Amino acid sequence: MGICGSVVSREIHDVEDGNENVLFLQGNNVSNGALVLCSLYSKQGSKGLNQDAAILHQGYGVEDGALCGVFDGHGKNGHVVSKLVCNHLPSLLLTQKSSLSKINAAVADDDSLQNHMDGIDDESMTSKSFHIWKEACISAFKVMDKEIKLQENFDCSCSGTTAVVAIRQDEDLVIANRGDSRAVLGMLTKNGVTAFQLTRDLKPGLPCEAERIKNCNGRVAALKQEPHIQRVWLPHDDTSGLAMSRAFGDFVLKDHGIIAIPEVYYHRLTSDDQFIILATDGVWDVLSNDQVAAIVWAAESEQAAAKVVVEAATTAWRKKYPTAKVDDCSVVCLFLQKK
Repeated sequence: MGICGSVVSREIHDVEDGNENVLFLQGNNVSNGALVLCSLYSKQGSKGLNQDAAILHQGYGVEDGALCGVFDGHGKNGHVVSKLVCNHLPSLLLTQKSSLSKINAAVADDDSLQNHMDGIDDESMTSKSFHIWKEACISAFKVMDKEIKLQENFDCSCSGTTAVVAIRQDEDLVIANRGDSRAVLGMLTKNGVTAFQLTRDLKPGLPCEAERIKNCNGRVAALKQEPHIQRVWLPHDDTSGLAMSRAFGDFVLKDHGIIAIPEVYYHRLTSDDQFIILATDGVWDVLSNDQVAAIVWAAESEQAAAKVVVEAATTAWRKKYPTAKVDDCSVVCLFLQKK
């Protein structure tokens, strides 16, 4: 939905216009101008319940900082897992970051280390900050996975969710990714806006992912009716068939190569960087990075951008796969400056 106000509850709300499962949070330290520079939208496909969830938290961490994320659930209880992660992962990230920063500050109090730090340039300090955020992301993702496993009111042995989260702290952008949702950066070049993919889709077909799975006695193979989709299977049982190599949940496959560790990336923002797009694979399956970036750039306003992308993806699904069920589609757009 285009953001016109704030939602202060930490619960996920269904919205009457078909925009389900989105969470918008506004901190106290957000300037009024930043309120219009974002949008998020989620739409149920034709497969049943909307298993996607999305979040945009302004005022996250630092003044005018932001966190945005999308989560694509799968399996019987995938919709429950995606909402649980959407609600709790952002606070876990800040908790882990705070703990690591305190430890780092205590170590830095050592005189000999402090003297050494005096000679470190700004670039090294940026690297140091990213190192803390990277460790915080890895730790928070692991803790979140354990919390899901401890849930007693639903079974996640064959259910889970992807997660891609982008954290903006001043000019630093940290992205943590697990699964096949995707983050893309819109950059202004001499040829107009160009898409730069910030993450890679973590699927079993990637050689490094397939190697880890096979070393854990998992199997990687495609169904005859879906030869283009590689899936992860149990060693001696043709069940599960997960089409990604990393995910929250899916505990039946956690001993066979499906891991809880995200890939974490860093980007130093410049004046050429215009916006960040996060979307579930329902969008990327039918639209290219450049198509999505062009749609966002052409949107009549920042508030409308996410919905326009979702509607374009829904239309593309019907044209490209007329006999297939449309996937759930969720998008978060965070503009880095006024268009």
